[in-house]
Amino acid sequence: MAIKKDISNKVLRERLTPEQYHITQEAGTEPPFTGALLNHKADGIFVCVCCGSELFSSGHKFDSGSGWPSFWLPLAGENVEVRRDSGYGMVRDEVLCAQCGAHLGHVFTDGPQPSGLRYCINSASLDFEQGDIKDGNK
Repeated sequence: MAIKKDISNKVLRERLTPEQYHITQEAGTEPPFTGALLNHKADGIFVCVCCGSELFSSGHKFDSGSGWPSFWLPLAGENVEVRRDSGYGMVRDEVLCAQCGAHLGHVFTDGPQPSGLRYCINSASLDFEQGDIKDGNK
């Protein structure tokens, strides 16, 4: 199990944009079809904007039509955490960075095979590192 990275609110407020802070630290959501990484097609790794942990591979990204970047599998399962979210009168599964606790988005069970999952992730919670596609789940 990974050791959690403890990043102070002061450091995060200095490093992140107000939108990134709101989404990752206050469980906000960017409007659909507005995220910078929605149509991003380059090969590489999507990392946590707060702590840099590797979260998703471009090889697992797909167009879900939902308005947010979607992945059918995290790069390494231990790098994401899923917990029940019953806010706003809905019951969903929230996706967080397992390293620092940043809110990333939600996961749903209507994704493509082989996982059947759709990790619906806010662009503002991610950075992108171009390079070879990794598959941490082989």
